[in-house]
Amino acid sequence: MTSTSRAQRPVSTGSHPNPNTYNNSTANPCLFSMPSPQCCSPTDELLGFPIKHTRHDLQDLQTQKRITELLSGHPSLKSFLAGSVSGTVSTLLFQPFDLVKTRIQNANIAPHPTNISTIRVVPLVTQVLRDEQLLGLWKGTVPSLLRCVPGVGLYYCSLDYLKTQFCTTASGETTQPSAVQALCFGVVARSFSGSVLIPVTVIKTRYESGVFAYGSLSQALRHTYMSEGPRGLARGLVPTLMRDAPFSGLYFMFYSQLKQLVLTSSSTSPNNTSISPILTFTIGLNAGLMASIVTHPMDVVKTRMQLYPKEFSSLISTLALIMKEKGVKGYFCGLLPRMLRRTLVASMSWTVYEQLVKNIGLK
Repeated sequence: MTSTSRAQRPVSTGSHPNPNTYNNSTANPCLFSMPSPQCCSPTDELLGFPIKHTRHDLQDLQTQKRITELLSGHPSLKSFLAGSVSGTVSTLLFQPFDLVKTRIQNANIAPHPTNISTIRVVPLVTQVLRDEQLLGLWKGTVPSLLRCVPGVGLYYCSLDYLKTQFCTTASGETTQPSAVQALCFGVVARSFSGSVLIPVTVIKTRYESGVFAYGSLSQALRHTYMSEGPRGLARGLVPTLMRDAPFSGLYFMFYSQLKQLVLTSSSTSPNNTSISPILTFTIGLNAGLMASIVTHPMDVVKTRMQLYPKEFSSLISTLALIMKEKGVKGYFCGLLPRMLRRTLVASMSWTVYEQLVKNIGLK
């Protein structure tokens, strides 16, 4: 075919092309390839055949646009989603620490308790691996996710709401909370999320302990409700809040103040509010260590009340029995695995959350 004949070749208009117009030996194969979404409408056709997937592509784009518009007008919803993602990551990574902590605490309150000084983390982990295989270390992951994913999402959502309400200037700019504000924000946000999810916390603790032979989460839920009523699903709420709310308040206070200190000392721009992931994780570790030590006694009390409600029916009596049986060191049973887990979980959670906020434009 000559150059003249090629120049006279009709141009495809997106309707029904005439296949006789083209010579098979010279036809451009691109003419038979799938057209780009930009040139396609839901009714476009190629060589007389409808392009069925184009409509779905356009619908997907419209769905993505609607989601983007929805999120852009609801910063609290964006914080909830970012917090849920960070909670998922941290829970999956550090669930074994929570299981070990629960088993250590249970070993000291079982019918034949073991002396605290004889309990070691490594032998306990070895026993779990021997009896329950590697996946045994992740026992209770599902209830942990059911608690942590929405719980962390609600926590960050509540923090964002509180900061918007109380730390916004007249010009609409959001400032960093003071130490007292950060403490109060953390306490309120955790109290709200913890109260909503206390039934899941009860089921999670019993499922991990090995005391109850539950075959499924639904069985655990039914057994708890049938044997103890609605109060059974809220067992240990007070010590849970006394443990989690101060931890979150202290953690957020330490975290926000340490972060502000780092930004003030290292930032060259007064408007810079972000730091590197490694530095974020390091700040979170320091904040978590301090908060864990202060709040651990309430974790011991909470575990006893949830596992053995008949023997430990109230907060005051449980505190007194621990002191009588174990002394002061009884309040810090399982401190190491909990401190490692809570510190690592909180640090990872904040690191992932901060990066989502920074890189995906959630705020």
